[in-house]
Amino acid sequence: MQVELLNDQGLSSSKVDVPDTVFGREYNESLVHQVVVAFQANARQGTRAQKDREQVRHSTKKPFKQKGTGRARAGMTSSPLWRGGGRIFPNMPDENFTHKINKKMYRAGMASLFSQLAREGRLAVVDSLTVDSPKTKVLADKFKAMNLKSVLVIADEVDENLYLASRNLVGIQVVEPRYADPLSLVHYKKVLVTKAAMDQLKEMFA
Repeated sequence: MQVELLNDQGLSSSKVDVPDTVFGREYNESLVHQVVVAFQANARQGTRAQKDREQVRHSTKKPFKQKGTGRARAGMTSSPLWRGGGRIFPNMPDENFTHKINKKMYRAGMASLFSQLAREGRLAVVDSLTVDSPKTKVLADKFKAMNLKSVLVIADEVDENLYLASRNLVGIQVVEPRYADPLSLVHYKKVLVTKAAMDQLKEMFA
């Protein structure tokens, strides 16, 4: 499998060989969907809570007499059928949203994603990506010269200058190979991988 090698102007200077074990697989849509959904589910936090009929504030007094009113029988106002009553199956903070994905499935899903990006021309290789100072404008001008607005950069090493320069850029994310996630691969329009990071990806997902 071959992908484009981009220069500092974002132009394709040549093509480089990439391992077929990571970038030459068939696209498995159902597996990719499962990996992306599991990643989103595992990122959820239990920050919502509702009250059941025991926790709502209410009186235990019977609202009205049992017979003769023509209304349905009612024992207390905390019933879920009543306005202001408790929920039947309330959301709780300790709710577990996690999905289990086997390691082999995750690696195969990521390799399938990388392969599809390469086929669609959304994946490219650069020699390296470094900045001399932690200035956002310096890195922004570099991506502007390459005509890239929505890009995920997978660099072999993210030093302090590169991290500080990239963290406030909208539509641009710079990560190391171990932090590359399936949701970002789907979201960004372009994925740039440094040559040194390519070896790490091969070791992780081959």
